[in-house]
Amino acid sequence: METDNKTKSEDNNKSAQTTCGALWVVATPIGNLGDISQRAIEILRQVDLVAAEDTRHSRRLFDAYQIDTKLVAYHDHNERKQAMRLLEQLQAGKQIALISDAGTPLISDPGYHLLKLAAAAGIDCRPVPGASAVIAALSVSGLPCERFSFAGFLPPKTAARKNSFEQCVHNKQTMVFYESSHRIQACLQDLVEVLGNERELVICRELTKTFETTLRGTAEELLEIVSTDPNQRKGEFVLLLGPDKNQPEGLVVSSATQELFQLLCEELPASRAAKLAAKISGESRQAIFALK
Repeated sequence: METDNKTKSEDNNKSAQTTCGALWVVATPIGNLGDISQRAIEILRQVDLVAAEDTRHSRRLFDAYQIDTKLVAYHDHNERKQAMRLLEQLQAGKQIALISDAGTPLISDPGYHLLKLAAAAGIDCRPVPGASAVIAALSVSGLPCERFSFAGFLPPKTAARKNSFEQCVHNKQTMVFYESSHRIQACLQDLVEVLGNERELVICRELTKTFETTLRGTAEELLEIVSTDPNQRKGEFVLLLGPDKNQPEGLVVSSATQELFQLLCEELPASRAAKLAAKISGESRQAIFALK
C-alpha cells in the first residue's frame, strides 16, 4: 500500500510539472550569429512559442539554425497587452521563450512586464544566458570592471544628458551607457563640457559585427575622431566612462570661490559654473563642483 501511495504521489508530481508552463529568457547574438549557445538553440526549438521583439529580424536567426517554432511579436508598443495574453498561455501549461533583437532580454529591451507578471503568478522563469553588449564592452575596455554601473540609453535631450554626466563627476566606478548613431557626436560634446578632458573613455561600436571598432582615449580625443570620421558615427554604441581618480574630498575651496560658484550657478548649469569658477580662481573644478 505504501508503495502504491508513493507511486501515485510521483505521478501527481509529474502531472503538475507537465501542466505548468515555463518562461525561458533566452539571450541571442548581438551581431555574429555564431555567438548563440547550443542550449539556446535547443530551447528555441522545443518551446511552444517564441515571443520576439521583431519577428522579421528573429526569422533570420531561426532560418540560420533551422528553428521552426512559432513567433509572435512582443515589443514596446504592445508589451502590456501581449504580456497578459502570454501569461494566460503560460498558466495553461505552454512553454514560452522570450527573445529580443539582440543580446539579453530586459536589458534595455522589452520583457519586464511579462517576467514580472509571470513571476508573480508563480510561473517558472528560467534564464538561458549568452551575449550582452554591456559585458562584451567591459571585457575589452581596459577600464576597471570589478565594480560598474549600467545606466542604459542616455537621455535624448542635451539638458537631461548633461545632468546624467553631472551625476558621474565623483563616481568611483566605471559607468556604462548605450548611445545611438545620430546622437553620439552631441553626446561626446556634452561629456567634454561637463567632465572636461580628465576621465578615461572607451567607445565600442558594432560589437561582434563586420565593422566593429573600439576607441580609447579622453573625451576630447574621441570627439575629434568621431567628428572627423563619418564611419565612426554609424552603428550601435556602448560608451564606457572610467572612474574619477581625483580626491576632491581632501581639497579646500576658499570662501571667495564658494561665493563665486554660487553666483555663477544662478545663471549657469552647475558643471559650467564649476568650470568657470575653477578657471577664474585656479582651484580644483572637481572640488568646486562638489559644493553643488
